[in-house]
Amino acid sequence: MPLDLSQSIPKRPRLLSEAYLGCQRYSITCTTHNRQPIFIARDIFEIMRQYLGEVAAKAQFRVWVFCFMPDHLHLLLEGKKAESDLQQYMKLFKQRSGYWYQQNTGQRLWSTSYFDHVLRKEEDTIVVVKYILANPERAGLVKSWYKYPYSGSFELNTKDLL
Repeated sequence: MPLDLSQSIPKRPRLLSEAYLGCQRYSITCTTHNRQPIFIARDIFEIMRQYLGEVAAKAQFRVWVFCFMPDHLHLLLEGKKAESDLQQYMKLFKQRSGYWYQQNTGQRLWSTSYFDHVLRKEEDTIVVVKYILANPERAGLVKSWYKYPYSGSFELNTKDLL
């Protein structure tokens, strides 16, 4: 059954904390507060992209891909070290980016919680990267995913995926 992202995401039950530690890959979806179309401005996207990178460096994560849809964000993350903690990464990213947004707009940025999926070893990273990058095309925002201006990677040249 497909995910229904039409409403704000309620606080979700999580796996045991150990499931979010170490050198694992995670597919994440975060929605904006009340599904407001916030990620439609280049300046906001650039700041959010900066926070993704800063927090990834601090928390020891790879950001394989990010895709800022108008009212939600898709990520594929991977812990670099045994102590890499996805829950801490997400908490820090949402706090920093949300604080900046609140200070600059007076509005809340993120809904509570997020969807997560721990990738199995047999799940191919590049297949998941391509799936995430294709979201704007599937949503009818662009004719070709590589023309979407609000997605990218800190690990790959996404144009090599054409």
